[in-house]
Amino acid sequence: MEPRLPSPLMEIDDDRLGGVRLLLKRDDLLHPEVTGNKWRKLIGNLGHDRVLGFGGAHSNLIRALASAGRLMGFETVGVIRGEERLPLNPTLAHAVACGMRLTYLDRATYRLKHTPAVTDALRERFGTFHLLPEGGSNPAAVRGCAGIAREVGDAADVVCCPVGTGGTLAGISAGLSGPRRAVGFAVLKGAGFLNDEVARLQRETLGEVKDNWSIDLDHHFGGYARVPRELEEFAADFEVRHGVAVERIYVAKMLYGVLAMARDGRFAPGTRVAAVVTGVPWTG
Repeated sequence: MEPRLPSPLMEIDDDRLGGVRLLLKRDDLLHPEVTGNKWRKLIGNLGHDRVLGFGGAHSNLIRALASAGRLMGFETVGVIRGEERLPLNPTLAHAVACGMRLTYLDRATYRLKHTPAVTDALRERFGTFHLLPEGGSNPAAVRGCAGIAREVGDAADVVCCPVGTGGTLAGISAGLSGPRRAVGFAVLKGAGFLNDEVARLQRETLGEVKDNWSIDLDHHFGGYARVPRELEEFAADFEVRHGVAVERIYVAKMLYGVLAMARDGRFAPGTRVAAVVTGVPWTG
């Protein structure tokens, strides 16, 4: 499962940036199947005979974990939020094709997924496993994502990423040096709790909370997996302008937010902003 490291850093020219320099950190090119921040989150969580991960029916983590299991020869279990729906969507069909065993939890039980009652029942059914939380965010993932900042180095003043569970932002912040800072763009509505999640992950990983990061809560476009016309048109236009495929649920919201912040003067002219392309659009 050899990745393309470091992932490329690609500067783009966009007349909407108002003097801000934008570089795309192309983690979408890291690996053909285990792409982007999921490769970085998974790599420190492997080395086990069986890995169990949680996610929704369209989870990028479930898809990436299943691919990693097939490529590296370990067992995988996907615990999916909600009821089974047939035929399987492309994400879950891919997971099954890779050999992943799927099980489903109703939404009430899923909210209790990390309680002993739920995890003990899963171990009774599937045996011993290494547990990956939803989104894959844990200390090993934070350490993996710190590599993003180290690879960017002094090429950027600000490193931006989408935020779903907080692990990528926590890691980027941990890997930054000097006066550089990290900005995350929440893809969830009402996501103020993510500030506590990033802080918790840093305390568990580093023993401290860094002061070089923040989360923008204003570009969620209605909530997770919501892609209204404005966002769809922005993403399609960005693809035409720059020849880069834009994943809609995470990456498009970040890119929209970066350009909005540049337009509003929240980045000073001349600021070098690296935006992490954390994944690719899945086409099935």
